[in-house]
Amino acid sequence: MLTKRFFKTKAEVTFELSASDAKQVALVAEFNDWQPLPMKFVKKEKVYRTKVRLPLEQQFHFRYLINEETWENDHQADAYLPNSFGSENSVVSTVQC
Repeated sequence: MLTKRFFKTKAEVTFELSASDAKQVALVAEFNDWQPLPMKFVKKEKVYRTKVRLPLEQQFHFRYLINEETWENDHQADAYLPNSFGSENSVVSTVQC
């Protein structure tokens, strides 16, 4: 799930994935050169979550990496686009509506 807060020059995007049976989840995205960014597990809500500030008026591809082996898309992403591996990436947009 994605939630967004818009500021003057940036958008704060909260990435959230419900995967309580996972040992670890990482956000992997083009805005961090596809390097896994570990997500924090919130026990009370049983979700993995991280916040990232991104530039406005852009779109970024991303996916979640579960237990360093399983790729997952965000089911509430702004869009989905094909990638070079024969699957799709989730897309987050920082364009204000």
